Amino acid sequence: MRAVRVLSAALLTLGLAAAPAAADSSPSPGASGDDGAPTRAGTSFRTATEVAQGRTATARASTGDYLYWSFPADAGQRPTVRATVKLPESHAAETWQIDVYDGLRRRQACQYGAQTRTAGADRPSVELECVLRTVRAWSEPWANDPLPGTYYVRLTALRLSTADLGQPVNAELRVESKDMGGAAAVDGALSEPLVPGIATRAEPEGAKDDDSPTAVLADLEPEDGWTSGWWSDRWTWTAAGGVLAALAGVAGYRLTRGSGRPPGVPPTA
Repeated sequence: MRAVRVLSAALLTLGLAAAPAAADSSPSPGASGDDGAPTRAGTSFRTATEVAQGRTATARASTGDYLYWSFPADAGQRPTVRATVKLPESHAAETWQIDVYDGLRRRQACQYGAQTRTAGADRPSVELECVLRTVRAWSEPWANDPLPGTYYVRLTALRLSTADLGQPVNAELRVESKDMGGAAAVDGALSEPLVPGIATRAEPEGAKDDDSPTAVLADLEPEDGWTSGWWSDRWTWTAAGGVLAALAGVAGYRLTRGSGRPPGVPPTA
């Protein structure tokens, strides 16, 4: 009986010792549930936090801050930007908005989606969405079409009361794209995607090319790299249409050519 009591006390001691370790291993409230996703946001275009498509970026900020993220988008993709802002328990009506800019910092219009929304005093969060136009591989210089490269997302509050200014908020951002295929293909491609350039420092005399330091402002690329080339599934449909047209021409010729014998001449054995 005494041995049972000693064993029970030992197990209880081990359980109490393991409890703090289990508590320490649990994720903190500010940690992101998406491995590899950023947990902060930039405050300008130059400090925008890069986030890959399909990842959920999070950030803790204050009401009134400007939050910036950037993501890559390639030709044939139609990006959808979704943002969620979790508001304080007590707040007045607030209006939030997301804006999307391309690599030339031109504001891109949303094809559809709630780009601006007002959260009432009883709303715990506000959700925003912006579906961009399909990214084109090439465009006229005067056009404002979305082109392959880096895109910037800015999230901020437009209208809020003075009492709500500076209150803590939690923001989430997720970007996903739909591949539009050959229907969005164009005859042309950019020589380089619209990605912020590489700022090269002055090279010291006698320095090798490999030793020259560079500062890359944005280095995220699509998973399969920048395509933006001549290939698209439109070529498959074009080739299939050409084959079908050739077969139809051969079949039509065989049906209309006849036997090739003059009238009244019987076929030879």
